[in-house]
Amino acid sequence: MNDRELLVLRHAKSDWNSDAPTDFERPLNRRGQKDAPRVGRFMVGKGLRPDFVVSSPATRARQTVLAACEAFGIGEGDIHWDKRVYHASTGILMDVLSECPPEAKRVLITGHNPGMESLVRTLSREHVPMPPDLKLMPTAALAHLEIGVPWAQIDGGVARLLDLTRARSLRD
Repeated sequence: MNDRELLVLRHAKSDWNSDAPTDFERPLNRRGQKDAPRVGRFMVGKGLRPDFVVSSPATRARQTVLAACEAFGIGEGDIHWDKRVYHASTGILMDVLSECPPEAKRVLITGHNPGMESLVRTLSREHVPMPPDLKLMPTAALAHLEIGVPWAQIDGGVARLLDLTRARSLRD
């Protein structure tokens, strides 16, 4: 196993019917509130504790990463909130990852589609097949990648997709 891993988490299902004044402030819906901690428990069960966590500060991403990281005792003050992750392009996401501490062995990034899906596809050496429902990274999906270079050298094709887990497939 390589000594660097990346966990790519798309925010859980958001509430389109909320009275949030902006897209940035849209919260999770009831299903999202159940799925986010479920992903955290899955990560604990697989021994996937991140050394460094970076997330979009948008409400739905914030709620997702806080609920997932709670399983590890990682709190709000331990998470690096980066506005660039909100609706970021793949290039911006790779810039954010390139700034991760060199000593971090496992990084968790939490954000939004299409960026999260594009990031997984771009980083992967092999072709990532599209599932039958045409959603590679549905809400609360977690991609686990092995990274073959230091964070500062992250680029397309430097990773191997180890696993892609959908919250809906997890049992409590």
